[in-house]
Amino acid sequence: MNEPVSPLSSMIRLLIVDQQLAFRDALATRLQTEPDLMVLAKAESAEFAASVLVGRPADVILLDADLPDNAAMAFAAEIMQRPDPPRIVMLSTGSEPARIVAAVRASAAAWVRKDESIDHLLSVIRGVVRGETWLPLRELGVVLHLLIEDQDDRRDSDDLLSSLTPRERDVLFLLVEGVGRKEVAHQLQLSANTVRTHLHSLMSKLGVHSTLEVVALARPRLEGVPKIPQPRQRASRESDWSMGPHGPRLTLDPKPL
Repeated sequence: MNEPVSPLSSMIRLLIVDQQLAFRDALATRLQTEPDLMVLAKAESAEFAASVLVGRPADVILLDADLPDNAAMAFAAEIMQRPDPPRIVMLSTGSEPARIVAAVRASAAAWVRKDESIDHLLSVIRGVVRGETWLPLRELGVVLHLLIEDQDDRRDSDDLLSSLTPRERDVLFLLVEGVGRKEVAHQLQLSANTVRTHLHSLMSKLGVHSTLEVVALARPRLEGVPKIPQPRQRASRESDWSMGPHGPRLTLDPKPL
């Protein structure tokens, strides 16, 4: 006899880390009104957040990128070394490309300004759980340039493809087309763990540390390279790492009826 599935199993578990008490309390109150979100805890520092995560796994960490002493980047890099790590969404009052690049290299999944709309933040939270990456559209071009400019020893497209297995090549082409990780698994009929393994292999072979860096490095080298057609549906979104138009400024008012 099958055991009933707990409603909590489908909830997205959140940890909020922000140095501003009023902001993290207001954000937690607003997020708790969403039926699919559950705030596990709130923390004012990376050190406290690390202790909170012991025995209490989170799906997404909303992390204040403006923590002093570069603590957010160090915390993100450390967390991503753990087995089955959570997705990290950086929250900041700014969107300087160099800081976004540092976050990407620390394996953060998204960067969201604190003056974005709450609806946008909700979309990002649900998107990163699906394997998407979200960055500010205005800074995207500069961010991609910074991610690849120091790869002076990168190989041309022929060398790049020859180093990959057929399945790694399939995964890479879909990523470059803007397909998220969950959709890659669906289209290639692979498990999420298998896709994650291929991604780690791609990162190792390209000498990078994130999916976005894989795409940034591979895209200019794969332009014009023929791809064996696959019977699949294209993802409905334009890209898994670019945002749509910005909404109104972030408001943390109670959810309207």
